[in-house]
Amino acid sequence: MAHLRKVCLLLSKVVVVLLLLGNMDPVLLAAATEKTTDMFEVNKKLGRGVNIIGYDPIWKSRDQARFKEKYFKMIKEAGFDTVRINLHPFGSMDEEKDLTVADSWWEVLNWAMQNALKNNLMVILDMHEFYALGNDPEANKPKLLAFWRQASERLKDAPDEVVFEILNEPCRKLEPEMWNEYLKEALALIRKHNPTRTVIIGPAHFNSISDLEHLVLPEDDRNIIVTIHFYEPMEFTHQGAPWVRRELKVGVEWKGADEEKTAITEKFDIAQEWSKKHQRPLFLGEFGVYDKAGMESRVRYLSFVTTEMEKRGWSWAYWQFDSDFILYDIDKEEWNTPVRDALLRKK
Repeated sequence: MAHLRKVCLLLSKVVVVLLLLGNMDPVLLAAATEKTTDMFEVNKKLGRGVNIIGYDPIWKSRDQARFKEKYFKMIKEAGFDTVRINLHPFGSMDEEKDLTVADSWWEVLNWAMQNALKNNLMVILDMHEFYALGNDPEANKPKLLAFWRQASERLKDAPDEVVFEILNEPCRKLEPEMWNEYLKEALALIRKHNPTRTVIIGPAHFNSISDLEHLVLPEDDRNIIVTIHFYEPMEFTHQGAPWVRRELKVGVEWKGADEEKTAITEKFDIAQEWSKKHQRPLFLGEFGVYDKAGMESRVRYLSFVTTEMEKRGWSWAYWQFDSDFILYDIDKEEWNTPVRDALLRKK
């Protein structure tokens, strides 16, 4: 790995020299090539994360917010490095004004970003309108592109600790071939004002590991981290979850038997091989166990999964701080301590 990175750095310097000999502006592109070899380092900085405020009333009214400013400091002090902010901007777009996102929506985002950065947390801006895109890709594509056009310009001066994620879990009618075209267009809009910004992109079919082979990324853009999600086995992680019609399917254990562990490590090994082949770092942006599962099984599973991710050098973000799969009980103002300690493997 180290040898390959040295080769990439040497090649990037050659490119800069060639540009200096030509008529192209080398300054911006030289910076981009120098950062090319840093994506694995950026991924290390992302480290351990948690998804936040995706379904918080804060987006409609600051007065109704569940998430409090003090939580940013608490998240950092607990041992997390990153917050993945789940964004739903479509409902705040003005159809009559070129799909402009309301200022009030941006104010909430800026509040979250500033408080995260103030507490030395990395920030992932995750476009979370995946169902809208999945149900009707063509109708909602203009909204996706309009958002990134606005975000690219508004946030062009944001620090490097702010990372853009083009779309959470492309799915349903947004099939791989179509998704590859959409991500290319969105990335071009981002690069117009953010030529070296770290961008997270994942495969279709809910960011599944099996779809990595169908993901097409621009070879000349190495400022990309690839995301995958993992909730297997679903009968365990989503037991009792009504949105997947498992309300009555409860009592499933995860005992940590050899065959259970192997089912996970085999999938992770497939992803790791893809990562090595394509020289793209991996970020596992969602995983977790729904609250209906037994706590002992949840702890075993979460501890094993995070251990296996970190063995492979992946960053990750737990789903989620509040709402369900909870890491923190806002109503009681207390951590879900077994879950927190399993994720961070504290004893």
